[in-house]
Amino acid sequence: MKSSFQEPAARTIAAIVFYSLLALIALAAIPYGTVELGWKAFFDCVVFALAGLTVLLQLIARDSSRQFKLPFLFVPVLALTAFAIIQTIPWSHSTVAGISVGQTLSADPFHTRQFAVQTLALLLVAWLLLVHTTTAKRFRLLCDVVIAVGVVSAVFGLCRQVSQTQPGFGLPYLLPGFGYGQFINSNHFAFLMELAVGLALGLVVFRGVAGKRLAIYLIAAVPMWVALVFANSRGGILSMLCQVMFLAAAFVSQGEIPERANLSRTRRVMLRAALVATLLLGAVVTVVLVGGDPLAGRLGSLSVELDRKTAETYTLRPNIWRATWEMIKDHPVAGTGFGGYWVAITEYHRGSGEASPQEAHSDYLELLASGGLIGLALGAWAAFAFVRTALREVYGNNRYLRAAKFGALAGIVAVAVHSLVDFGLHLTINAAIFVVLITIVMISGDGLKNELKT
Repeated sequence: MKSSFQEPAARTIAAIVFYSLLALIALAAIPYGTVELGWKAFFDCVVFALAGLTVLLQLIARDSSRQFKLPFLFVPVLALTAFAIIQTIPWSHSTVAGISVGQTLSADPFHTRQFAVQTLALLLVAWLLLVHTTTAKRFRLLCDVVIAVGVVSAVFGLCRQVSQTQPGFGLPYLLPGFGYGQFINSNHFAFLMELAVGLALGLVVFRGVAGKRLAIYLIAAVPMWVALVFANSRGGILSMLCQVMFLAAAFVSQGEIPERANLSRTRRVMLRAALVATLLLGAVVTVVLVGGDPLAGRLGSLSVELDRKTAETYTLRPNIWRATWEMIKDHPVAGTGFGGYWVAITEYHRGSGEASPQEAHSDYLELLASGGLIGLALGAWAAFAFVRTALREVYGNNRYLRAAKFGALAGIVAVAVHSLVDFGLHLTINAAIFVVLITIVMISGDGLKNELKT
């Protein structure tokens, strides 16, 4: 029999964990998107502490309704974390200058262990959200936090673009003309915009909100869309267009024209086609009119970067990708260790010597380089598990829930495309928001108390 204080205590702990986690995610966006080791450690430690409180909650409540079943998607991620730890275990030793040095699969065991810790922390973020997002209010707040982080970052980026003349804003590494928003790299800023604007557009396009809330979400999408274009990220522009096409295709396939509208089948199809065309036209017009000459210059430089002679002289993507492929061929099975890319690539990169690549500028190539065929198989397993979960959860009777899930999928699709040529998910805030969107897709409406209303 439960004592009189157990249930109130359990509710209090659950609320503390949920709202603290949302606050932590919002805070992670501020210090350059949380890229420095100190901020990363702070993020990880808070997540582990919140997970400990949740375990305490399970012990206090002892309620079968609070029991949590491990999702199938978590298994390949845990396996990937375990594999990263295996990469740091010495399999032999050699003596260098009288000092015994362990030989590991990883070229940089310290950063590989750091990768394992942060991957586990992000997995715990998903677990905590799945456990504690138990009401319609919390689910809606979770979506609103993602959009709010995107809007505030976009507005800050636009303000910084028109007003900054010297380093500042409390972040000394934000120099005039470099990066965008609170990010040192404008491409990483584009990742955050893709994630947040996808969720906002999904709620609008699939009629998850109505009335004043519809106007609010439309207004929220505007600064994020404009800031993404102003950031002059070519990968971001391509991903944004793919995102719009995904939403348009999903919209058509779902038949989101209200059935109560007295329209013939032909007119209904024509109306859907018109709405899809409007979405695509709006995206293209925004890119052309808002991007202007700076964006045209960035797009025009693509031919120069793809020139083989130029790429071999400087640290450009084609040269990096060729060097990465050479490294993959030498370490095909277990890779060079997650986080160890920057050390291992120096043997293969042929540039001017002024700079050495720290990342592969393609998360798919880096996954293969860092984890080999084993890492690629685990990544493919995780992707398969997510797709299977999405196909099961994305269709439902509740309009808000369905719209949020399609919006989350739009953000995930955009990032999947952008990751072909960049590494924005290496930043803690982008990875955390990405995990939040995955969690939104995984949350079942059957487990939410109260009805989600538009």
